[in-house]
Amino acid sequence: MSDAKKQENLDALLEENRKFPPSEEFRKQANANDPEIYERARRDPETFWAQHAERLDWFTKWTKVSEWNAPWAKWFLGGKINITHNCVDRHAASSRRNKAAIIWEGEPGDSRILTFGMLQREVNKFANVLKSLGVKKGDRVAIYMGMIPELPITMLACAKIGSAHSVIFGGFSAEALRERINDATCKVLVTADGAWRRETVVPLKSRADEALAQTPSITNVVVVERVAKIDPAAKAPMQSGRDVWWHEAMSTASDECAAEPMDAEDMLFILYTSGTTGKPKGVVHTTGGYLVGASTTHHYIFDIKENDVYWCTADIGWITGHSYIVYGPLSNGCTTLLYEGTPDAPHRGRFWEIIDKYGVNILYTAPTAIRTFMRWGSEWPEKYSLKTLRLIGTVGEPINPEAWMWYHKNIGHERCPIVDTWWQTENGMILITPLPGIVATKPGSATRPFPGIEAEVVDEKGNKVGPGGGGYLVLTRPWPSMLRGIYGDPERYVQNYWSQYPGKYFTGDGCKVDADGYLWLLGRVDDVMNVAGHRISTYEVESALVDHPAVAEAAVIGRSHELKGQGISAFVTLRDSATATDKLKEEIRQHVAIKIGAIAKPDDIFFCSELPKTRSAKIMRRLLRDVAEGRVLGDTTTLADPNVIAKLKTQYQDEG
Repeated sequence: MSDAKKQENLDALLEENRKFPPSEEFRKQANANDPEIYERARRDPETFWAQHAERLDWFTKWTKVSEWNAPWAKWFLGGKINITHNCVDRHAASSRRNKAAIIWEGEPGDSRILTFGMLQREVNKFANVLKSLGVKKGDRVAIYMGMIPELPITMLACAKIGSAHSVIFGGFSAEALRERINDATCKVLVTADGAWRRETVVPLKSRADEALAQTPSITNVVVVERVAKIDPAAKAPMQSGRDVWWHEAMSTASDECAAEPMDAEDMLFILYTSGTTGKPKGVVHTTGGYLVGASTTHHYIFDIKENDVYWCTADIGWITGHSYIVYGPLSNGCTTLLYEGTPDAPHRGRFWEIIDKYGVNILYTAPTAIRTFMRWGSEWPEKYSLKTLRLIGTVGEPINPEAWMWYHKNIGHERCPIVDTWWQTENGMILITPLPGIVATKPGSATRPFPGIEAEVVDEKGNKVGPGGGGYLVLTRPWPSMLRGIYGDPERYVQNYWSQYPGKYFTGDGCKVDADGYLWLLGRVDDVMNVAGHRISTYEVESALVDHPAVAEAAVIGRSHELKGQGISAFVTLRDSATATDKLKEEIRQHVAIKIGAIAKPDDIFFCSELPKTRSAKIMRRLLRDVAEGRVLGDTTTLADPNVIAKLKTQYQDEG
């Protein structure tokens, strides 16, 4: 291959040949166990999605399944539906009325269970509270709180009366909160006095007050009393005439509220996702198609059964929480578990303790969390039985094969299928994943597109790459839950997603395809390194690093190099059992060369106790590049611990 050709394609370096087919026992009981589902959906995607839309209650059935005027899509045209009716009311009117809808575990150890009947009453009451504050169909409501039941209750209350919600992650700063409120011109903010995190209080209300000094559209603030119940000193100040206590407003609200019939294309929510430059993008999702996508994928991918207890460990402030904590599970009448805290509070076995306590059957968590568990050691999950688990999944960054195998062995006990999933805020639903009763899995691969989804890997010119090739992931067919635009900025929507390859949706992710047609996500195109004419993904080098038995987690970035264009710097955290030495550094470098080739061998390795991560556990490679290039650090407001990057900067300067 010529150097010019290598510039067009991503080099596919990592080889992984282990394969894990579904057991016959699992296949027989799976919700999807007929391989023909893929071909049926490919031949007639509209019929496929229409059949699954029939699983939901519609006030008025659609007259047309879809309409595609690239890049603008509409689904279930003419259909009238209400998401809260489908997620709550229809279950509360059935034999599921007394079934647990939400199991909530607080970080301090308090807990709460809401049946579908109880959830319906709480949602109706808060919907009436919103109405009393002047919220109408089409208004936007901002939500800024921790992982407590009032968060999904607020979302469902908004959806019930036809107002759009904008959930703003509770780890964001006052500045980030203000920016998002103003962009969406929200009318009401729902927040809490604070949230618990590692036994300390996150001061949500004081941050909100700071933001609200410059948010002219906000007329009222509803405040949940969360931390003051345990720590009276944390009681939040209230502004007369603007602020309302949740419990006081709810005490006089009616528990009856009719569901507003919504057009399938009416806006359900705005969720902000950070762009590489400029202000955050307000991704718009609508009602009918979004619910069909979230409900269908949740049913098939997680093989949901009537009595399952399902736990997605994400934060509802992200799309994973919207689709796979709230709307997907509840639409399927599933018991969804909500946890307020972190995996290490009050001890490093908290996740496994919760699984045993509630008999969790399905666990859906992030690769970054799995790599952290690896660093802590297998002795923590070994303290617990985890015998109720029957399926486990991953979401977020691509999972490297070594972490996949650790998860398979230590959490799944080599009996639970793993569904490694790929999707984005903009997609609304999982797009690439194995169906656990059909597809044999490979460690590190999300395998193949979900039925009805068409994806390709292309080079920079848009030409499809063959088996063994690497390039850029694009989607070639619309799907029901796709974003309908960026709020208030249609041109940015067209430019960001549709200008690179006209007629095809550009995901912004690198990908390779193997001889079996399996897809291997390689991370953001922004994270691709150009080393001596080779385009190498950070994911593959990180996977090779974590394959070394001493390494728990790694983050790789490209930095300026006089000869190679870019050199590779690796930031590595070791397992608790390993000791940092220069000899180990060289051993790790050679391990990468053996695993994927000398071209990918890091120029330097820096051992560190922690990597800079957001509160959603994503590694912030952008900040690592700032450190390596000696630049002023960019925005650090979303970091879980800002001290981590400050320590790394000092260490890099001392060692570099």
